[in-house]
Amino acid sequence: MNKISINIMLLSFLLFVNSNSAFAERIKDLSDIDGVRSNQLVGYGLVVGLNKTGDKTSFTGQSLRAMLARLGINFPAGIDPKSKNIAAVAVHADLPAFVKPGQTIDVTVSSIGDAKSLRGGTLLMAPLKGADGQVYAVAQGNLVVGGLSASGQDGSSITVNNPSVGRIANGATVERSVPSPFADGNTITFSLHNADFTTVNRMVQAINRLLGEGTAKATDAASVRVSAPLDVGQRVTFASMVENIMVNPDDAPARIIVNSRTGTVVINNMVRVQPVAVSHGSLTVTVSENLQVSQPNPAVFGDAAGKTVVTPQSDVSVTEENNRMFKFNPGVSLDEIVRAVNNVGASPSDLVAILEALKSAGALRAELIII
Repeated sequence: MNKISINIMLLSFLLFVNSNSAFAERIKDLSDIDGVRSNQLVGYGLVVGLNKTGDKTSFTGQSLRAMLARLGINFPAGIDPKSKNIAAVAVHADLPAFVKPGQTIDVTVSSIGDAKSLRGGTLLMAPLKGADGQVYAVAQGNLVVGGLSASGQDGSSITVNNPSVGRIANGATVERSVPSPFADGNTITFSLHNADFTTVNRMVQAINRLLGEGTAKATDAASVRVSAPLDVGQRVTFASMVENIMVNPDDAPARIIVNSRTGTVVINNMVRVQPVAVSHGSLTVTVSENLQVSQPNPAVFGDAAGKTVVTPQSDVSVTEENNRMFKFNPGVSLDEIVRAVNNVGASPSDLVAILEALKSAGALRAELIII
């Protein structure tokens, strides 16, 4: 594929994008390119310079002894260095795709001992390794801790957020890059974030309409393989064109999500209800106990005096809400469902009960998911 054909494709691409609907989304927002991904890194290190809020664990002292030994300082035998100003920490980071040696990435530092706070500490050089055991970055720097902790001599204490976790912006220098398969082969594969046959089919049609029939081919409900130039420079331009093509994604399946802990209910616009009548009300029974004291008159002229007696008195009341029955017509929409439920004054927990009853009756045309 030469430069002239690339320029022609760019012109066609601009005309194609301008003619698309405003409700469409870019392919780059719907999918990822296979092989273009980040990698996780993890390491172990020491944070020093703490204000007596460090560890008291034995492995922290062992780590300090090992570090000082590498620097040429040897402790006498039998002496275990202990200091409240240091803390053993785990360091982790994400290595982005295409990052090169010499570039920097952010790191997160978390205490793995009993340190009270990492505020004011400095992370000493800590190598970060990947899943293959190779060192890909080296972290070091001053921590920024969002939490704080304070305590008094009487044992009282206060903690805001989490003082045992900190972050170092640009705190790790990349030492090794991860090879990417982006430049390999003669195709680029786009994988949808959410698998859907209709969306994949529309994506294939949109790409072939712009770049020519047979350029794109769906491999399953989540992947589209696109023929791409062999030249790396042209491949980058080609990928940029493809990921900016506009596609109208298909509507999500009809689902109702219910969070039983918070009472949150989310209903998408594809939910439909078959003809059904619903009556929702509640019966409240209240029983209250009142104690009555009977105090007799005192003894007069030798007569026997009465005894003070406590007698219980129970009040029972029954209250029933006078909620009216409402009816769902065939194929009602989300707006009508919410309006009908609000008219009877149903709370989120009541709404969950109504939805479960509709599902059991076979009148709810949606997947009910309770989390």
